[in-house]
Amino acid sequence: MIYLIAILLPPLALLFKGKIFQAIFNAIFWFYGLIFLLLGGVILWGICAVWAIVVVKGVNDDERTQKIIDAINSKD
Repeated sequence: MIYLIAILLPPLALLFKGKIFQAIFNAIFWFYGLIFLLLGGVILWGICAVWAIVVVKGVNDDERTQKIIDAINSKD
């Protein structure tokens, strides 16, 4: 679900994952993409969507890694 949000509303997906400053910069580019939707806007929208997907994937990977580390440490 978060990946669908990252494609349609990239800044919102970044906010959901707690990346406030990245969401602000992403929103700036995304709004320019909406304003100039005819030509360059599609490219900007694509860049923002890929950016959001990469960040969301990284945060999810970090959370999974932290769970593994916690499980290893709790065995001791």
